[in-house]
Amino acid sequence: MGQQNFNEERAYVPKEADGQAFFDDGREVDLLHFVYGHPSIEEIRNSPSRVLQAIDEYGRRKKYLMNVGENKGRIVTNLIAEVKPETMVELGGYIGYSALLFGDAVRKAGGQRYFSFERNPEFAAVIMSLVDLAGLGDFVKVVVGPSAEGIKRLHKAGSLRHIDLMFLDHYKPAYTTDLKLCEHLQLITPGSVLAADNVISPGNPPYLEYVRSDVSTKKEKYERGEVNGDDAAKFPDRSRNQYQKREGEEKLSTEVKGNPNLIYESNLVNSFEPTGEPDGVEITRCVGEST
Repeated sequence: MGQQNFNEERAYVPKEADGQAFFDDGREVDLLHFVYGHPSIEEIRNSPSRVLQAIDEYGRRKKYLMNVGENKGRIVTNLIAEVKPETMVELGGYIGYSALLFGDAVRKAGGQRYFSFERNPEFAAVIMSLVDLAGLGDFVKVVVGPSAEGIKRLHKAGSLRHIDLMFLDHYKPAYTTDLKLCEHLQLITPGSVLAADNVISPGNPPYLEYVRSDVSTKKEKYERGEVNGDDAAKFPDRSRNQYQKREGEEKLSTEVKGNPNLIYESNLVNSFEPTGEPDGVEITRCVGEST
């Protein structure tokens, strides 16, 4: 897939400059009031597409929202139509834009369940409210708390046995550690597909290095005793400390080292943030396992 074109008329208002809050400043609850107070609220009910339109309207008229947006969202919905996942997981739900867009697509593709992991309980409450408004409450399950803890809890309970498609859009240093956790628990196996957001802006070099490495390179690091999560220090302060003020320091799942024998084929699909800023989604397919 090549570079998409961006329609400036559909751009969100610009994200606030460095040093200024661009989320968790009350705009998420303000969004709820905007949607539920919308003149078309009755037409919005039980319609995921109409809820998404209302969210986009807020992002274009009121304040920036750190959603996946229409352009990058289209990459993933096309992937859903191709993969037809029974179970899809997203790490990082924010206000529910991706849960609405992808959950609806998974349901239409014949899937069984969509899990949205969100660390912040206030954001999770916003997701649940909008998912319910859209009529997806019986299909989208919101899991509140740190992603690694939630993955381990659902796996232990037998609620999450395999991941067919996973969308990563949460704490950037946790992309690699959570993927390795899912490998360790055999949730990611040959046939699983990954879609990682924000690999250009703000970027995620450790994740890209991992999914683009061959088995021999991964095994060498594994056997050398590389500690999972060591590369968190490679991220800029804004990415590393993004949630620290409210949620405290992120506890990465460092106790496992993943499965270096899994064979990945990975490529970048260039696209745009909802503001028009260039970004991309890394699509990674697990195509086999070395013995």
